Amino acid sequence: MGISEEAAALYANDPSAVTYGIELIAADTDGAQVRMEIQPGMCNGLGIVHGGMVFLLADSAMAFASNSGDMPAVATSAEIDWLAPARAGQTLVATATRRWGSKRSGLWDITIATRDETDDTTIAVFRGRTRQVPRT
Repeated sequence: MGISEEAAALYANDPSAVTYGIELIAADTDGAQVRMEIQPGMCNGLGIVHGGMVFLLADSAMAFASNSGDMPAVATSAEIDWLAPARAGQTLVATATRRWGSKRSGLWDITIATRDETDDTTIAVFRGRTRQVPRT
């Protein structure tokens, strides 16, 4: 899987990707993969990555995949289950997979895992829905 032109254009104009150091690894209409290194400022008072950061990464993977086609798409719903903690210095990888799609709607499953030389642990699973919208 490479990176679609549409996903590359979206990534180039995504200030949250720049702010949080999200790297686009791959994206097409069937899925996407993004990576982010956890910085100390992304952690909560317990010393683990804030759940919102994990959600952001998963939502970004879904966005790059769902926007790889001809029409833009937005999220209509999403839920996440956190399974294990992650800490500053670890790298997270979110992998989005299209599970179902109609002409304008999509259902996506995203797995978020730590990816280091010594660790490959799934820390969360995310399921989201998207809807294509007209270009503005």
